[in-house]
Amino acid sequence: MPTLTRAEAAERASLVDVESYHVDLDVTGDGETFRARTVTRFRARPGRATFLEFEPAEIASITLNGEPVPPSAAADGRLVLSGLAEENELVVDATMRYSNNGEGLHRYTDPADGSVYLYQHLFINNGGRVLPCFDQPDLKASFRVSVTAPADWTVATNGRLVSRDGGRWEFAPTERISTYLASLIAGPWHVRTDEHDGLPLALYIRATLAAQLDAQAAEIFEVTKQCLDRFHEMFEIRYPFGHYQQAFAPEFNFGAMEYPGLVVFRDEFVPRSTITETEREHRASVIAHEMAHQWFGDLVTMAWWDDLWLNESFAEYLGSRVAAEATRFAGTWTTFAMQRKAWGLRADQRPSTHPVAPAEVADTDQALMNFDGISYAKGASVLKQLVAWLGDESFLAGVNMHFEAHAFGNATLADLLGALSKAGGRDLSGWAEVWLRRAQVNTLRLEVERDGDVYREVTVVQTAPDGYPTLRPHRIGVGLYDHVDGAVVRRELIEAELDATGRTVLPELAGVRAADLLLLNDGDLAYAKIRLDDRSAAAVPLLLPLLTDSLARAVIWAATLDAVVDGERPVAELVTLVLAALPVETETVIVEDVLRATRGLVDRYATEETRPAALELLAQAADRLLAASPAGGSRQLIAARGLIGATVETGRLAGWLAGEGLPDGLVLDEDLRWLILYRLAVLGAAGVDAIEAELAGDRTATGEQWAARCRAALPDPAAKEAAWAAVVGDASLSNRLVELTAGGFWQPEQRELLEPYVARYFTDMPEMLRIRSGMSAEKTLAAAYPAVMVSASTRQAAAGLLAEPEVNPLLRRVVQDNDDDMRRALLARE
Repeated sequence: MPTLTRAEAAERASLVDVESYHVDLDVTGDGETFRARTVTRFRARPGRATFLEFEPAEIASITLNGEPVPPSAAADGRLVLSGLAEENELVVDATMRYSNNGEGLHRYTDPADGSVYLYQHLFINNGGRVLPCFDQPDLKASFRVSVTAPADWTVATNGRLVSRDGGRWEFAPTERISTYLASLIAGPWHVRTDEHDGLPLALYIRATLAAQLDAQAAEIFEVTKQCLDRFHEMFEIRYPFGHYQQAFAPEFNFGAMEYPGLVVFRDEFVPRSTITETEREHRASVIAHEMAHQWFGDLVTMAWWDDLWLNESFAEYLGSRVAAEATRFAGTWTTFAMQRKAWGLRADQRPSTHPVAPAEVADTDQALMNFDGISYAKGASVLKQLVAWLGDESFLAGVNMHFEAHAFGNATLADLLGALSKAGGRDLSGWAEVWLRRAQVNTLRLEVERDGDVYREVTVVQTAPDGYPTLRPHRIGVGLYDHVDGAVVRRELIEAELDATGRTVLPELAGVRAADLLLLNDGDLAYAKIRLDDRSAAAVPLLLPLLTDSLARAVIWAATLDAVVDGERPVAELVTLVLAALPVETETVIVEDVLRATRGLVDRYATEETRPAALELLAQAADRLLAASPAGGSRQLIAARGLIGATVETGRLAGWLAGEGLPDGLVLDEDLRWLILYRLAVLGAAGVDAIEAELAGDRTATGEQWAARCRAALPDPAAKEAAWAAVVGDASLSNRLVELTAGGFWQPEQRELLEPYVARYFTDMPEMLRIRSGMSAEKTLAAAYPAVMVSASTRQAAAGLLAEPEVNPLLRRVVQDNDDDMRRALLARE
């Protein structure tokens, strides 16, 4: 689909007011297409012309107000209409194409039983792949959907089911929603239903995962009900879309999408294998995140994509908050500190950084690229601080005023700030300017002067990166921690307001006995890079294992990892800390994230000479954690996964795969088998025959995805060439198979074999973009990047591509950001 510019959208919105779409689909055919008849009613300025997004395979007929429109009016992804009346009815009967890339109407065949499943994903600019539509967020309309499907299928949409006669399904009109929020699923879904507080609830999953959903449905429904109750306590407008359905779909591009009345998740959220507490918590947070969107995004929708943060930042903040407040997963803010905020900080320091609320998003291509750690995690961090500054009562009062004023319509940054300012009695324009309109992140450091064991003066120093001079106000906690009776406990918490001068003295600490550990950003309110004073940093290896507060440990780990990323601390020091502190860590998300992040830093920051020793220490840390973990628990499984990914002991791994020497309580399920086999394939200790044998016993979607990843990881020239050809040129492969093939390709153990593909990335990826687009293309570009090939020559190849004037915007961004990561890695190696 062609990109839609903001100027085009603004002009079209001045001409057109859309009333409704009646979409009638026939999905009974076996081919690559489906029939779609759409009746669109809209008002317009008489005599003017406009266009709709539309990408048909074949057109049967087009009429506007009863008069035929020539098929030639539909070209290059747009249907151009002229001679508009004040009241218009457009009727289009066409054949449309299914997709295999997660866009439009995605068609999936389950390899386990041959069943076909469909889901609709019109995100950003894909509405024209299913129906002719005015595809921009501020042209809301009511959708009425009818579907003719095979008689044994189940169909669900945003709207309430009105009638079903065999394979004919009729749904009620929806409230006014944006085109990108119109959803549909169809296929032989397994369904679980429930009810809560007058709302019908439903869960959908493909039939081959029915047993998994049945086993986990009680927990999913419980979390759903708890979150609904909490949102109803917070918001004066009750959930506004009639029913609350959640579908778990195969090969979904996002983790989940907030379609009103029919939220769609990637079906990995109902795993077939052993699930950890971290994964359960993540699912709960995502359920809360998507539910928050029913108000922030669905009830009140941004007018244009420059206010994406009104959707994603609020949902990200409320996802963590509501899961912590309403469900048993009370530690979501620890997870946020470890994972989500780190994502935002990394994105905010790359060349592609942008404000949370940019003043201008020129077109839908640029909008797609802003679905990143800034719009999600940085925005949520900023909101967390705003709530602390305004007070929760004022924040919620402003939010409810905002909903009341713009329900079922659109709103802007100015609209929300006006409501919050009125409710809180504070002018938020200055706050918004420095936090929402300006990019990049500040660094906060402690400067400590002592007289013996007493603080003479403690100062928080704030700096800004080159080219981004903005300093910001921060509300921050400073914790004083002492080593007492074998534990490290907080003696006192100082709350400070930092101004934008760059230096803030903390008078409360003058004359106070020095702590063993002075923790800046205790409580994790600030969005900033945190650096400890030298004495506290030196004490971390001794004190971290004894620290009782999990959020405080998360703040220290996050600051330590960030210092390594910036080259301020060597990766060897990080690995030593992991070996000392991680085996006694009890918070599963910290264990999981530290192992993952450290492994990535070892792969890129350690030199060829030092990497084997660093990897061995990481494997030792995981092994110690494994030995210290209760049998059958989440920590044991996370430790086992970490050990499998780091060890080079192929004999031990092969024994585990054969069921020999497994730790008591560790379940050798399908996915753990594949993880072991994947590592053996990387190390050259398992080949194609072993992969095919494993796949023969696991002929499922997950099995096929694992097999694709394993084949790409083999240290064999023919396997590498086949994998690369599939990534670059095989349009028949689905989005997930391509992404996982790319993800398995680059291995730091195979540098010599992979060297020729560095140059090929920069020459071949433009060709890949001829057959893939949107989110699938962006994910493939990132997964296929030679990130582990850290060298000056890789950077030179990147510079050559970036010097070309006509580089695809997605490719340019992926290369710029990965090249900046490699710059950091090379500096750290020095």
